[in-house]
Amino acid sequence: MAQGSDLRDVEITDVRTTRVESEFFWTYVRIYTDEGVTGTGEAVLGPKADEYVDFVRELLVGKNPLDIDARCTELFDRLSYLGGMSGIGVTAISAIDIALHDLAGKLLDVPAYQLLGGKHREDVRVYCDCHAGEHLHAGGGEDAYRPEAYADAAEGVLDDGFDAIKFDLDGLGRGDEDRRTKRLSARAVDYRREIVEAVTDRVGARADVAFDCHWSWNRDTVRRLASALEPYPVWWLEDTVPPENHDVQMEVTRASETTIAAGENVYRVEGARRLIENQGLDVLHPDVPKTGGMLETKKMADMAKAYYIPVALHNVASPLGTMASAHVGAATSNFMAVEYHARDLPWWDDVIKGGSIIEDGRIAVPDEPGLGVELDEDAVADRLAPGETVFEES
Repeated sequence: MAQGSDLRDVEITDVRTTRVESEFFWTYVRIYTDEGVTGTGEAVLGPKADEYVDFVRELLVGKNPLDIDARCTELFDRLSYLGGMSGIGVTAISAIDIALHDLAGKLLDVPAYQLLGGKHREDVRVYCDCHAGEHLHAGGGEDAYRPEAYADAAEGVLDDGFDAIKFDLDGLGRGDEDRRTKRLSARAVDYRREIVEAVTDRVGARADVAFDCHWSWNRDTVRRLASALEPYPVWWLEDTVPPENHDVQMEVTRASETTIAAGENVYRVEGARRLIENQGLDVLHPDVPKTGGMLETKKMADMAKAYYIPVALHNVASPLGTMASAHVGAATSNFMAVEYHARDLPWWDDVIKGGSIIEDGRIAVPDEPGLGVELDEDAVADRLAPGETVFEES
């Protein structure tokens, strides 16, 4: 491997992608160098993100991978006229950013968190997404949305060692909401209050509990819902209103004592800037493999820090992308927790070597170079999307 000043001569030789068949569109990106060292990243919730990566490959080949900010800035600029300020273009660059952090860490023989300024903690807290009374992939009928079913599910997650949990409050399948006006009736609001009451009463002081709305409702509905939840110890109420209108988001946050979180549909630091500067949310909630990557998320977190806003990380990634988020969490002083959204996927851990990265509701941040985890390519091969092959350098 190149040493010292020779690292300035390292060049990217190729960029390759492969996709795993997952509901959340896991796209892996591998960057190759003339030193034989590679880095691997992940994009989530970005169908066709691989095509964006293919499009910008020529901008990376021949460049030095250590200049992560320069490389990503060039890519953001190149994709700007293709909608690259937000959406799948940013998600594709997020995977490249993660791969560059993995690669640069290996070249420099340091863990990825060191490239972000060093770590504030040895491990990061994980919150488990529970969907409802049954996990997302378990299916479940109407019984899964009974308040008691939510409370029972919380008990099971606590038994697994987690002390932080999230449940969905939308999509209850009861026909009690108007999707077109994004409005809940008074009865529908009260039913959701009953869910929150059942869970928080059962959990007590054993865990923090957040609730997700998936940007489903209008300002009036959220105002009434957030007000109804004020008597309960809600960790945060997430993505309450659609993400396009930040004025409404700011009004909702200011209208209630209930803690409001948002950010998984806000791309890059520029997209988050107005919400942060106007304190339009109580918790910033970006997604590292979707909304900008590791460096961009750290920029968001540092801006939020100036306004005393904490950061939690939305995450539906595989263990690889989850570990990238863990490095960001370790390097972020105002970090709260990172999401785990795969309790009902028994093969989730299989795609990396070394087994589970989560133990007792925490991820120990590795000190090995780069991300500190490697894909198990045999396991990845078993889960490939149709027509995909495992990485092949050209």
